[in-house]
Amino acid sequence: MKMSKMVFALCASVAVFSAAGCSKQQANGLSVEEIKKSGVLKVGVKSDVPGFGFFNTSTNGYEGFEIELAKLFASEILGGAGAANFESVTARTRGPLLDNGELDMVIATFTITDERKLTYNFSTPYYIDAVGMLVKRSSGINSLADLNGLTIGVAQSSTSKEAISTAAAALGITLNFAEFSTYPEIKAALDSGRVDVFAVDKSILKGYLDADTIILPDEFSPQPYGVTTKLSNKELADYVDGLVKKWLEDGTIAALITKFNL
Repeated sequence: MKMSKMVFALCASVAVFSAAGCSKQQANGLSVEEIKKSGVLKVGVKSDVPGFGFFNTSTNGYEGFEIELAKLFASEILGGAGAANFESVTARTRGPLLDNGELDMVIATFTITDERKLTYNFSTPYYIDAVGMLVKRSSGINSLADLNGLTIGVAQSSTSKEAISTAAAALGITLNFAEFSTYPEIKAALDSGRVDVFAVDKSILKGYLDADTIILPDEFSPQPYGVTTKLSNKELADYVDGLVKKWLEDGTIAALITKFNL
């Protein structure tokens, strides 16, 4: 009986210790060595941005510039591109999934801002874009100045709304905004007339350009994209940043940008 109690107490202690260890890992994120031991690199990517991160139903796989970048990280850390495990994220979900430990890093057109730096670690920018606007050819809209009183479709938790609002205020015009979870939803709203403009980074808009739409020449607010990791995980952040700088210097990233015509 005494022995049973001792065994139970020992098991309980191990369980508590293991839970504490897991909680600590979840809170701080996995180190490079811990990712190696896990055998998989968990990366949040876009599934609806052609050229950057896109899930191709024909091949049942992800493709794009940021997908290849994620594979490079998997090769460096784990020795093979196949060790990258992709999870589709949106502008609204990518941060929480990183915070709760479900992801090791996010490579998903995540714009670096001073405000976001207070919450996450960002690598050196691997791509710089600007917010643009997609409209119907038949709309007669030629620039931001034509949008007074009209409705702009933007993604939830994106920087597009703030960028365009600032520019509109400078012109003295008033805009309405409608927020959507995904880019295909915004494009569908534009096609159906529920919004007058689809606003997001220009490189993303290129993936939704068709014969009935045009991208206006207006550009707002530089949008530098960085690989994102947990704020508390400085070790992984430094490692990631070192690789991004290396690939910028040796032309690896430039070659990928050319490959995907970005």
